[in-house]
Amino acid sequence: MSRAFVKEDDQGGPQAPPERRPSGLPNWVTPRGLKLIEAKLEGLERALAAKPDEQQAAWLRRDLRYWTQQRASAQLAEPLGPQPQAVAFGARVTFRRGAGRPETIEIVGEDEADPAEGRISWASPLARALIGAEAGEVVELGERDPPLQIEVLAIGPIG
Repeated sequence: MSRAFVKEDDQGGPQAPPERRPSGLPNWVTPRGLKLIEAKLEGLERALAAKPDEQQAAWLRRDLRYWTQQRASAQLAEPLGPQPQAVAFGARVTFRRGAGRPETIEIVGEDEADPAEGRISWASPLARALIGAEAGEVVELGERDPPLQIEVLAIGPIG
């Protein structure tokens, strides 16, 4: 019989999962982001204590290494005052893209970002275009041709 039709299950056990690598950018976090990292670590430690199978344990240990590194490198950002003058990390920003409807986002750390929930990473093109802008100012998202005009309507702290 040809070896082409033989299933080879024995390849030396389960393969190690690929490592999760940080982006290499500063690991700025909001107070909420730091709590999320702590909760992630606690959940992973509980999952490992439950004695999962070898393959699942390998994935859990991989994630534990990543989140331990993220906690160690976390740089907690000072909360913004009640009336920030310019868009910065930790800001809630209301803006309008072109002639569109107003949108509100929060600028947060990379691990805390969840665009569906209105939280974007400070390293995203939109956040980078907004950072430093003041209410009433129009900035361009230059990743497009022609660039997209974005008007900053309001700035506040994440609350």
